[in-house]
Amino acid sequence: MKQNSIIVFVCEHGAAKSILAAAYFNKLAQEEKLNLHAVARGTHPDAELSSKTIAGLQKDGLTPTESIPTKLTREEIESAQQIVWFCDVPDEYHQQAIVEQWLDIPPVSEDYETSRDAIVERIRKLIGHL
Repeated sequence: MKQNSIIVFVCEHGAAKSILAAAYFNKLAQEEKLNLHAVARGTHPDAELSSKTIAGLQKDGLTPTESIPTKLTREEIESAQQIVWFCDVPDEYHQQAIVEQWLDIPPVSEDYETSRDAIVERIRKLIGHL
C-alpha cells in the first residue's frame, strides 16, 4: 500500500469494533473500486479477537482483517489517510492525521447486528467523502 491509502480504525482493545469496521470498510471500498485499505488497531489490545465479532463476520461472509488484536503504532498514525476512533483519542495522537470519532456505536458484545449496522452506516458516509 502506498502512503495515505490506509484508513485506521481504533478501539481500546482492538478486538471488536475496529475489527468489524475494517472488514466492512475493505468490502465496501473494494465494491467502490477505491484504492484504500483499512486496518484495525487497539490502544490497549486484548490477547484475542472478540468471539462475537468473529462469529458475526463469518455469518456475514467476511473475514477479520487481523488474526489478533494489534497495537496502534506511531508510523501508522503518521501515514494514515484517516483515523477513526471508537474510544477517546490519547493526547499523544492528536494532530497526527485526520481524526474522526465514532463514540456512539453500541458495544458488539451486547448486540452484533445493531453495532454492525451503525458502523456500516458510518462507513458508507465516510466512503462518500473520500
